[in-house]
Parts: sequence; C-alpha cells; structure tokens
Amino acid sequence: MDHLDPTLRQLADAYGIATEFWDWQGRHIHVSTETICRVLAALGVDAATPTAAEVALAEQHLAAWRRMLPPVVTCRAGWTPAIPVHVTHGDPVEIWIDLETGSSRYGLRQLENWTPPRDVDGRLVGEASFEIPGDLPLGYHTVRARSGDAEAAATLIVTPGWLGFPEHVGDRRTWGLATQLYSVRSRRSWCIGDLADLADLATWSAAEHDAGFVLVNPLHAAEPVAPMEPSPYLPTSRRFANPVYLRAELVPEYAYLDAAARQHVEKLRADLQAALRDADRIDRDIVWAAKRAALQFVHDVPRSDGRQAAYRAYVRREGAGLTDFATWCAIAELHGPDWRAWPGDLAHPRSLAVEAFRADHADRVDFHRWLQWVLDEQLAGAQAATVRAGMMLGIMHDLAVGVHPNGADSWLLQDVFAQGITVGAPPDTFNQAGQDWTQPPWRPDRLAELAYRPLRDVLSTVLRHSGGIRIDHIIGLFRLWWIPAGMPPAAGTYVRYDHEAMIGVLALEAHRAHAVVVGEDLGTVEPWVRDYLRERGILGTSILWFEFEWHAGGAPLRPEWWREYCLASVTTHDLPPSAGYLAGDHVRLRDSLGLLTRSLAEELAADEAERQAWLTNLTSRQALRSEDADDAEAVVLALHRYLTWTPSRLLCVALTDAVGDRRGQNQPGTIDEYPNWRVPLAGPDGAPMLLEDVIRSRRAADLAEVVADITS
Repeated sequence: MDHLDPTLRQLADAYGIATEFWDWQGRHIHVSTETICRVLAALGVDAATPTAAEVALAEQHLAAWRRMLPPVVTCRAGWTPAIPVHVTHGDPVEIWIDLETGSSRYGLRQLENWTPPRDVDGRLVGEASFEIPGDLPLGYHTVRARSGDAEAAATLIVTPGWLGFPEHVGDRRTWGLATQLYSVRSRRSWCIGDLADLADLATWSAAEHDAGFVLVNPLHAAEPVAPMEPSPYLPTSRRFANPVYLRAELVPEYAYLDAAARQHVEKLRADLQAALRDADRIDRDIVWAAKRAALQFVHDVPRSDGRQAAYRAYVRREGAGLTDFATWCAIAELHGPDWRAWPGDLAHPRSLAVEAFRADHADRVDFHRWLQWVLDEQLAGAQAATVRAGMMLGIMHDLAVGVHPNGADSWLLQDVFAQGITVGAPPDTFNQAGQDWTQPPWRPDRLAELAYRPLRDVLSTVLRHSGGIRIDHIIGLFRLWWIPAGMPPAAGTYVRYDHEAMIGVLALEAHRAHAVVVGEDLGTVEPWVRDYLRERGILGTSILWFEFEWHAGGAPLRPEWWREYCLASVTTHDLPPSAGYLAGDHVRLRDSLGLLTRSLAEELAADEAERQAWLTNLTSRQALRSEDADDAEAVVLALHRYLTWTPSRLLCVALTDAVGDRRGQNQPGTIDEYPNWRVPLAGPDGAPMLLEDVIRSRRAADLAEVVADITS
C-alpha cells in the first residue's frame, strides 16, 4: 500500500529521493515519511506539513522559470542538446557561447518550443529553446544570454563520449602493484612509507618486471594534529594531500640547512627509527610530530628567487581553496581538528574572525600552504620516476568516497554538504544492519549551482600527477544512501545525483590528464550502471573471490567470461591477503570480533567449500598441480596465473600477496577492535618487511613474472 501523501511523493521525486526500493532479500521497501521529510529538510525544503509540502512543490516547479538560464548544462561531444531560456513573454533574446579558449560562437539555432508562458511572481514568462552546436571542443565554456537590460550566464561542460585508455597505451594489457603506501617502509623513510618509497617501488616493478602502474591508497589530507585519522578513506580533505608522505630530505631547501638544524633533523629521524623500526603498528601521530618538526626547519630556509617564484605560482594556481585549507590547518593546531567545537565566530570560512585569524597567524598559514607545494613537487617527481622506468600509466591514485564530518572540507564546503545527514549503505548480505560511514554527502542541487566546481577541483588535483584514478564506490556518482542523523542505517534512502554530469566531469578531467579511470563497482549495483560505465569507457573492478557463475550452481567464473574493461585482482584492501584468505583467517577474525551472523562452524564450512571450488578449478585447468593444493605460495601463483587468462585489460597484484603477508589492512565493521590501516607490511612469518626486502624477495619476483607474461 502506498502510504505517502501524493504531494510528498512528487516532491521527493523532484529532488531525486527514492520513496521505495527493493532490498537485498528481494523485499519491496517503502521509505518512511519521516526519512523523506528529513532528507528534504537537508536539501533546504520544508515538507513537515501537507501545506508546507504543497508550497515547496509549487516553488520547485517555478524555480527554473525564475532563471533566465539553468546554472549548468552538461553534454557529450557531438551532442546537440537544447538549452531553455526564460525571459519576459514576447521579449527578444540574444544567446551565444564564450569558449574557454577565448573565442565565441554566435548564431545558435532556435528550436520550436510551444510551452505556454507562465505567471511567475506577477510577470508573464516565456520559454525559448536554443540548440547547442555539436562541434564544440571539450571543456568548460559559458553560455550567455541577454534580453533587454537582463543578462545571465550558464556553465556549459562538453565531455568526452568515450574515455578508455590514453592513446599511447593502445590495445595493450598491463599489470601493476596495489599497495597501502604507509605500510611500505624503507631504511631511509621516517617509519612510514612515503613518496620516495613509492617512486622506488614503482621503478623496481617497472624496470625489473614490466609493471605498467602502481595503485596506492588515497593520499588525501588528514588532521594536522593528533589524533590523525588512520583510515585513508576518511580524510579531512580530498582535494589536498597528507604531508606525512613527504620525504623531508628531498625538499631542495634541505641541502641548505645550517649545521645545527641539520643535526637536529637527523636526530629526529634517528630517534624515531629507534623507537618504531620494529613496531607492529604504524603510529602516524608520533611519525608526524617528528616529521612536522623537521619540515618546519626546512620551511624556514630562505628560498632562491626562482624557487620563490615557483611557490608564488603554485599559490596563485590553487587560489582561495589552498589558503582556506591552510587556514583550517592553522586553526586546527590551536583549537583542535573538529571545527564544530571551535569558537562560534570561526565556524564559517568567510567570517571576519577567520579573516583576522589568517592575518594574525600568517606564518602558520604559510607553512601549511608550503607543505602542499612540496607535496605537489614530490608527487610530480614520483610520477616522473615511473615514466622514466617505463611504466605505461604510472601512479594510479585512489579517490575516497567522502570526507570526515568534522574536517577541513566539511568546514570549507559546509554550504555544499547536506547538514544532518551521513552516507552509508542499506542492509545487505554482509552487513545486515546496514552501514553508516559517518561522511556527509554533497547536495546534488548545490553541485549543479556551482557547475560541479567542488568535484572538478578534487579530480584535477588528484589527477595532476598520475596515469590513472580509482574511484572508490563509483556508484556514489549515481546515487548515495542518505541516513538522517540519529536514525539507524536501515532507515535511510537513496538520493540520486546527475550521473551524466558527474561521470562527464570525471571523464573530462581524466582525458585532460591522459589518465585511465577505474570504478569500484562492487556490491549492490543497478545492472544498467555497469553498462553505462562501459559505454563511457570507464573500467569496472573484478575481485576473483567474488567472481562466480551464480546461474550455474556457483562455480568459479571461467576466465574467458570476465570483463575486458576492468581492473582484475585476486583480493582487495577490505579482504585479507590471499594467504590469509586461503587459511580462513578472515572468518576466525570476524568470529572473534562478533561480526558473524552464522556459527563459526557454518562460516568455516562455507569458506572451505569456496576454497575447494577454486582449487578444483585451478587444478582442472592445470594452473596448479594437485600435489601443491596445500602450498599457499603455489596457490597464490596459480590464482594470479588464472587472472592472466582473462581478457581484463589491467591486472592488479596486492603487494601483500607478493610477499606472503597474511594480515588484512582493514576489517569492515570495526574501528579500533582491529588495527585498521595501521598494519605494516610483513612476510609469511609476520615479521615486518622493509621495501629493500621486497625488492630482493624471490617470492615477489616469482609472482611478478607470472603476471608480467601479459606484457610480452
């Protein structure tokens, strides 16, 4: 039975809010009136009473008629969409396009439009339609309209119809390593993997084993003070990077430290290594405290005229966003990283108090701006190293789905984020209570009003020094599960985004960066979404443990049936490394943490059945000798050999699989019950491994050679 008031249903539909859906058990779920009203409220719409809902619906219908032009128009190259123009009925209108290159296009063709005029606030408004030419170049252009004394402008985004691979890749396949960078420490790093380690890892895998890329965890910014959030998927900002990944000694000004400062920096590093070298946990807080002190010494070294000019150019290019972020960092050092607990007059980045703080603490603001500049330089250096080593793509960065609710982005863009809402997932097979990721969602309407500038800023920054990008939970560019504050995850609902615009901006920024895009499309996905992504030339994700022929009794999916346009791997960061998975470590860990919905015996039996299905498949296809079925290293080699038989364009090898590590980096459903995102790289015996050990590892070389066959 439809329980919703018809007006409320229309209002929800107008704002892309789902009023019903089918759950993981195939049940038809009707979303509650309370949930819909609270989601509408987060979008600035009062629907608390039937009368308020009627007023809101009437206002929504008139909103477009009150504007001469829509805020943004997005289309693919070659398309000829119509753009509506609203002016006083009967008045003439002039319309043209200013291209981002500086030239203009006039004479847009007017189309027939028999829409009757409307009374809008006592003025009779008519609607005209004009055709966008199909031969416009890719880019961000501006549509302009003039009628009498009234003028308006709209952003026109022309995006690639097909992205695919950069031209220099052609039809070749390649493989790469996936690593959680912080876990890959070297003898020279500060007890945490850094950008110099990334460059060395990539160079080794490319020069010695023909790797074409290295996929890293999100390198987004974290809190500038303790406690630093360990999860790279819960950053304080997605636009800016985490300076904990800097190698202080590679900043050019380090060479000009005076003797006393150099001695102090060297002691900071030596003391840190003595304390943490053999530690079984990554301690970001201790590492950052030492590294920040060292970087402060380097920051204080006078720069040459040329270096100072380069710094000024970077600050100009990044604009107000960089200064606002640096200001947030400086305030966080004084008042803590939760901006909601700051003095009230600092609660908004445009306040006079924030402006005064920035002036009074100019040195600290400059320090945090400078950190982003040297990060940009070292990111560029790491990507350049991959290209010199012969990598086809180089670094593939990972984009988290959202940000910390109390962090920099939520402060800087608080007018773009929905207030009183968090993002998560509805109940499913693995999380039957649903999930709340605590992250605030972007408002679809605000993104459109800003012509997707927040998304463009994030993507252009992350893609600047890369050959690819992985989009975590790419389904979030289509719809997100919104959960009103104080309600359980199961009480949420889906809110849709303009996926044509979101995916279009993603494709345009990747095209300009000559980068490939991989979408993490695991879990509950509407079937048409994967077809759409394939149509746009965006790769999907295939994890071997999840690839079964469900229509044929659950047998492992035969290799020739895998997707071509995907990144294929045996495991992922939310699962244990393959050696641990084969041993059932993940089942026993979930049991010890109270996360199982069935008994341990039932889960182990199901896990063993899955393991046996794969072993049988591997031996029948002669990827594995039957006598090696109990040899974890041999099975891992066979699993990756199986990947090479698929048509998948990109094969990904977890660095943990290459060295025989067994511990997972993350256990979904936990925070501190398990040391998520704090586990250093280790060998089969659990002893921590350094990057130098990886490069000399016979085991890693053997696995690399298996997948390198696809490049020959």
